[in-house]
Amino acid sequence: MKQGIHPDYHAITIQMTDGTTYETRSTWGKPGDKMTLDIDPSVHPAWTGGKGTMLDAGGQVARFNKRFAGLSMAKKA
Repeated sequence: MKQGIHPDYHAITIQMTDGTTYETRSTWGKPGDKMTLDIDPSVHPAWTGGKGTMLDAGGQVARFNKRFAGLSMAKKA
């Protein structure tokens, strides 16, 4: 491996949105720095099972469904 081309890999502290912290190793920041997260698995809808909603701006979904209603992936007999 070439010397001097790789970033420094050191210990940092991660602070979650609820205040809990843990230590990990990273190339981010300087040794001993604290990374404070704005979004983490405890609050993000992708991990908490938040309900996604689809907004229908100006009937675009209805127009799409009307336009492509006849298409089907099923094989024709």
